[in-house]
Amino acid sequence: MKKHIEILIFLFALSITACATEIDIIPQPQKLKVQNGMFIIDEMTWISAPSDRDYQRVASFLKDRLSKGAGISVRMVNDRAKGSGITFSRVNGLGKEAYRLKVTASGIVIESSQANGAFYGLQTLYQLMSPEIYGNKRAAKPCMVKCCGIEDSPRFSWRGLQLDVCSHFFGPDGIKRYLDLIAMHKGNVFHWHLTEDQGWRIQIKRYPLLTEKGSIRKETVVGTYKSKIYDGKPYGGFYTQDEIRSIVKYAADRFITIIPEIEMPGHSLAAVSCYPELSCQLEDKYEVGTRWGIYRQVYCPKENTFKFLENVLGEIFALFPSKIIHIGGDECPKSSWKKCPHCQALIKKLGLKDEFGLQSYFIQRIEKYANSKGRTIIGWDELLQGGLAPNAMVMSWLGEESGIKAAKMHHKVVMTPYTKYYLDYYQANPATEQLCQDRETNLRTMYDYNPLPDTLSEEERQYIVGVQGCVWTEYIPDMRRVEYMAFPRACAILETAWTKSSKDWQAFTRRLEYHMNRLNVLNVNYCRAFYDVEITAHDDDRWDKVITMTVDCPDVVIRFTTDGSEPSMQSPAYAIPFTINQAQVVKARAFRNGQPLGKTVSKGF
Repeated sequence: MKKHIEILIFLFALSITACATEIDIIPQPQKLKVQNGMFIIDEMTWISAPSDRDYQRVASFLKDRLSKGAGISVRMVNDRAKGSGITFSRVNGLGKEAYRLKVTASGIVIESSQANGAFYGLQTLYQLMSPEIYGNKRAAKPCMVKCCGIEDSPRFSWRGLQLDVCSHFFGPDGIKRYLDLIAMHKGNVFHWHLTEDQGWRIQIKRYPLLTEKGSIRKETVVGTYKSKIYDGKPYGGFYTQDEIRSIVKYAADRFITIIPEIEMPGHSLAAVSCYPELSCQLEDKYEVGTRWGIYRQVYCPKENTFKFLENVLGEIFALFPSKIIHIGGDECPKSSWKKCPHCQALIKKLGLKDEFGLQSYFIQRIEKYANSKGRTIIGWDELLQGGLAPNAMVMSWLGEESGIKAAKMHHKVVMTPYTKYYLDYYQANPATEQLCQDRETNLRTMYDYNPLPDTLSEEERQYIVGVQGCVWTEYIPDMRRVEYMAFPRACAILETAWTKSSKDWQAFTRRLEYHMNRLNVLNVNYCRAFYDVEITAHDDDRWDKVITMTVDCPDVVIRFTTDGSEPSMQSPAYAIPFTINQAQVVKARAFRNGQPLGKTVSKGF
């Protein structure tokens, strides 16, 4: 009785405040209708799901989350029981990743044709609850779900994030947390960059030196790739095959496909340092790369090299059930091949035009092997150089041009242009940020990007199968920094991957600000540049500086000073661009309801 009185008191308070709020979900569902009322989840609530293993696992995720995040112990039933409950229902006619979710005062129903649709419906259900549901502490209030109806399905079949674990290594627990964040945003692909010049990160039992030696570099450059200073400290790490299997299962349980990347023919110095016979053997000594960038030491297209790679891929295929394998193919210098007698003889023997044709031959040899094992290869833009392998997919990173070209050739394409979707670039003022790659790509840029170029016909657009954000980690030493660089920009990427509707920046920022409450509960180390003012300037026709101020965060007032003092509520409010005609320091900060948000941004002119 006492508990029901507490709930009634809570509902009364809720009717004054929370009932009027919008439902803030990322990624935005395709169709959402808010209705009056609430469903209360308590110990009397039951969960019902189809009997097959995948649906039961989805239901168990909900049961576990209610226990940890709300302190509520619910029961699993085989069929609808008396009282109110949450039903996962399998129905015909929905797309393989689609779902329908209906919340009424008497219960919740999530309909889907497949279990992955149920899982995505569950992610939406979590976002209909208080952010505390993501925590591991008993909530201090009843678990309430706003009544609504949702129909939802993804825009693209490839909704991915990438992570480079070669420049810096991240252990299995960090990878699993990254997978959780992908799943939370309805992503379904994790592109795992496992081999590089600077380290080989996966155990291959047939070639033990790859991890005994190839996983460790003797030292690491300090600062940018141009630096001549090194830290003098050995650095390494790798995943055992048992750890790989555990991570693959963890991902599969969350309907995420892991795409492993084994680089070739370039970015292969770590492997060549272990087995020099795989190279053109023009060097006296090979060692794992210690600086960032591109190395000229690459695989030589000899039969023993192809045998080595087939053996490596054989073990990779046994570990990863994905039908797609990423083979890199980017940034392969041709200088060694130009000097190599074997390579030059092979070019002549095969009637190839040049070394670009030799790279195409290399990739086609690997594709033939992969296809024979039921796998499809995907690689970076450079796969198009010298001729695209017959069945290859293209990951377009240098811009859109290669993606457009491949789509017109009826090859599947994943769009990840570096100017739009590379997450290792600055997202805030470089003067106040830690070292990043030397370019700025902010949240708005990522949100605004349309991965379906107008130059493609409707038929050709069908070959753009998805999008992906990439996290290269030369300047990202740990998972906390990975989170900082990836979020909240990854929220924008994964919304583009999921949501079909036209973009609305203001609506997105309002949803994102509420979404940050969820990230806070999860202790995600996301970047808070969202709250920081951006100050820009241009010269007018009298060579005075015209100052413009913007901020991503909605519903704020920008206050500024030009005398070097800190902005406060007494400072002028920015409304329109203004002019300065002498050397001054402009400082600005966002305020809401009299309280400062973000940090003070300062810029001298």
